[in-house]
Amino acid sequence: MEFKLGFGKQQIAIDIAPENLMGVLSPNIVQVELTGEAEVRRALSAPIASAPLSKLVKAGEKVAIITSDITRPMPSKVVLPPLLEELYAAGVKAEDISIVFALGSHRKHTEEEMKYLVGEEVYNTIRCIDLDVNDCVPLGTTSSGTPVNIFRPVVEADRRICLGNIEYHYFAGYSGGAKAIMPGVSTREAIQKNHSMMVLDEAKAGAIDTNPLRQDIDEVAKFVPIDFILNVVLDEKKNIIKAVAGHYIEAHREGCRFLDSLYKVKIKEQADIVIVSAGGYPKDINLYQAQKALDNAKHAVREGGIVILVASCKEGLGEHVFERWMTTSESPGQMIDKIQQKFELGGHKAAAIAMVLKKARVMLVSDLDDDFVKSIFLEPYKDVNQAIEEAMKAMGTNAKIIVMPYGGSTLPYLEK
Repeated sequence: MEFKLGFGKQQIAIDIAPENLMGVLSPNIVQVELTGEAEVRRALSAPIASAPLSKLVKAGEKVAIITSDITRPMPSKVVLPPLLEELYAAGVKAEDISIVFALGSHRKHTEEEMKYLVGEEVYNTIRCIDLDVNDCVPLGTTSSGTPVNIFRPVVEADRRICLGNIEYHYFAGYSGGAKAIMPGVSTREAIQKNHSMMVLDEAKAGAIDTNPLRQDIDEVAKFVPIDFILNVVLDEKKNIIKAVAGHYIEAHREGCRFLDSLYKVKIKEQADIVIVSAGGYPKDINLYQAQKALDNAKHAVREGGIVILVASCKEGLGEHVFERWMTTSESPGQMIDKIQQKFELGGHKAAAIAMVLKKARVMLVSDLDDDFVKSIFLEPYKDVNQAIEEAMKAMGTNAKIIVMPYGGSTLPYLEK
């Protein structure tokens, strides 16, 4: 049976015998009624487990709206205008509102970037500020020992509204919800303690109620209450196809369920071999981007199996901290140890690859130099069918294969 996989800006064909094929995992088809701003307005008019925003806030109250930074696909400029209308309808004045960019560990924005994120009109009307880690208030410690140190303007606001987009996060389970506060407007010390739990088995994509790292994030709301959230789910073209508003847990979980209906695909058992494509350009432009597909594939492969990652990586590794970790570590195990001792953005993706290598061999079909691929603990191939042939030799002629053509946006789920 022949399948086409995205590789850079082209498609490459693979051929698999029907008796070896266990399944082809693709996103599910979901009915979408409203999109964009219309869907945001619908969500605001029907908040989940919460009064409407216009009834929650009062004139004279200081309101902090916490939203994503430039590294996230959250379309703040689409979401903010209808949200601000609700606040104005409640009598809140523009001068009493602050938009806070949840930088987490990321760099500060330029003025042009802020304008781009919120739109010129909102930028000229509402105070927009970046997280300043040197101006945080210590509020206590979570039950997991994470220090709750939160940006002062967020702490001192009368009302806090969290914005975000919901997608799978490979150790927090899902993005969105209280993640705008932790790690969004927290200190590096707090982020380090929380994110060091990424090595735990239950800290994985699609896990939430059993995920200790996510539970730690949600616990932060006990120290700094979240009055309202407005989260969105985006399609492949970054269009809003679902919005949820209201209670920071109940509305968030509703958004997660929608995401699951779209991208979570049940499998009856794990395969001996998983062939995964990041989806072609731009998702496989470098290994930093393609890592997400590899991480999703690890849920479909059995212990001791093989993952064949099909990703051009024409621009190399793609991020300097990630590159340093991948090229200077002595072993995958060392990367896992290092991330527990000191969380470093970029290094976390190297540690995530190391955690896949603990479970399975990884063959990389790419445009990268063979010796370089070997130096970063992966097995190099230029031809995907040759990689499949080698994997079949290793796993036997009866090896069961799963194909993931859209690895970055398909999360395999083992049916129990």
